[in-house]
Amino acid sequence: MYYSNGNYEAFANPLPPADANKKSAYIVGGGLAGLAAAVFMIRDGKMRGNKIHIFEELAIPGGSMDGIKNPQRGFIIRGGREMEAHFETLWDLFRSIPSLENPDISVLDEFYWLNKSDPSFSHCRAIERRGHRMRDDGKLTLTPTAIREMIDLALTPEEKLQDVQIDQVFGDEFFESNFWLYWATMFAFEKWSSAMEMRRYLLRFIHHVGKLADMSALKFTKYNQYESLITPLVRWLESHGVKFHYDTIVTNLDVNCKQNKKIVQKIEMVKSGRKREIKLTSDDLVFVTNGSITESTTYGDNDTPAERRHELGASWVLWKNLAAQCEEFGHPEKFCENIPAANWVMSATITLFDDTVVPYIEKICKKDPHSGSIVSSGPVTIKDSNWLYGFSISRQPHFRAQKPNEIVVWTYGLLSDTDGNFIKKKIADCTGAELCAEWLYHIGVPVSQIEDIAHNRSSTVPSHMPYITTYFMPRALGDRPRVVPNGSVNLAFIGNYAETDRDTVFTTEYSVRTAMQAVYTLLNIDRGIPEVFDSCFDIRMLLQSIYYLNDGKKLRQLDVPWVVKLLERQGLKHVRGTYLEQLLREAHLI
Repeated sequence: MYYSNGNYEAFANPLPPADANKKSAYIVGGGLAGLAAAVFMIRDGKMRGNKIHIFEELAIPGGSMDGIKNPQRGFIIRGGREMEAHFETLWDLFRSIPSLENPDISVLDEFYWLNKSDPSFSHCRAIERRGHRMRDDGKLTLTPTAIREMIDLALTPEEKLQDVQIDQVFGDEFFESNFWLYWATMFAFEKWSSAMEMRRYLLRFIHHVGKLADMSALKFTKYNQYESLITPLVRWLESHGVKFHYDTIVTNLDVNCKQNKKIVQKIEMVKSGRKREIKLTSDDLVFVTNGSITESTTYGDNDTPAERRHELGASWVLWKNLAAQCEEFGHPEKFCENIPAANWVMSATITLFDDTVVPYIEKICKKDPHSGSIVSSGPVTIKDSNWLYGFSISRQPHFRAQKPNEIVVWTYGLLSDTDGNFIKKKIADCTGAELCAEWLYHIGVPVSQIEDIAHNRSSTVPSHMPYITTYFMPRALGDRPRVVPNGSVNLAFIGNYAETDRDTVFTTEYSVRTAMQAVYTLLNIDRGIPEVFDSCFDIRMLLQSIYYLNDGKKLRQLDVPWVVKLLERQGLKHVRGTYLEQLLREAHLI
């Protein structure tokens, strides 16, 4: 396995790997990573689909990329993944998957033209005072001290950030900035989150610093991500003979870790309540999705909170059983235990039955929810919410099954240890109607109308997700297993709890990248994997980030020692007429 950039290898069709016809594959987990691994084995590894098996504990595939109409509760979305142009492996995957609505084009084609005709743009990133746009919305409000702390973090190697929290590298000035408000609520970071992961995000998305407020860099699917992405993937895999095994829990893998090799010899599982075993050879490849952020999710309804008690969950139990066999298989307890109380644990799906709330949505988002266009273009954060509550409204209908008058709204709160402003309860203790009422209050609906709307003109489904922010738990090197551990013959880890270089978790790209890396390594596919976008090595991006981090100030206006040292005022005359002057002008710094 090796990395590449440019388009020389991006469009190449690799030769069939040696002995590919002898291989079989068993994929644990039917989420995006597992589905992507199956596609890459067929498309690039030239394996026959009927020799690939996908084991999924639920009755449907998709993992955390969900979207469903439950017959009893109604529409449910636990969350959504924000996407951008430089998700190199994600788009490599979907260029090969036919659209369900038009089989003559790919999902990528469909997605591309949709976002060309209806690009993302937020007219209001944050509100306060019951529906009013935040006074300084659009400004990052970073102080020179906060900017210097960001640069110091970016320059610190990961080895020095092991088990370090974000609040151990930043001071109060940083956390009081709009940058942190936008950053935390867009990516779901908490102050206690991993500084190592924060650093990766800063380097990975430095090209989007100037777009944090208007979210114009984001791309969105037509419908929810289950219907727009997962369904066509599954249809393609089924057409190639891939075998899906639902209601199947893999409890353990028997791995021979002797003689500097790691070979899975047996799969232990429970299928529809009955124990089964599958004996394997070194030609039987095993791909494991270790851990899950949506494992053990519970649901409530309009009148009932979601259950807060839960068992550990099958994906975590499997990872623990694997970790007990070899130190290189990671430390799952770092992620699934001792989760801080102040975290994102709840989301809710609100279905509005009529247009009573539309004027309040239009006032904030400057969009008609029935227009078919993206409404909020990502999250709208409520700055003065005790829960740090926020909401997102995608293109409507968000589900094919929606009625013309229905609007689906997704809400979430990042702070679960405080009472709400209107509903004097912690977010995890609230019924669906109470979660809706808190949202209605913050967007400016008159208090006299809130109860009627929350109980009679809408229905809300709470989702309690105990592990939803555990990707960001402070970690050390080795806590996540490498995609393909040293000496592994037929075992790979995929998904966001596997370790790959430079990329950032909590993204669709990370799921697909680990899947591609796993398949290309175990099958020895001779085609480069697109490397992570190198924006942090691009001088143009770095200069632009200086401009935007300082809220549009020119170089002469900056009071940042590292910049002054780099280009002191008297030194600017020496760049006149040079390429450096051109770069500085393009970055608006002079």
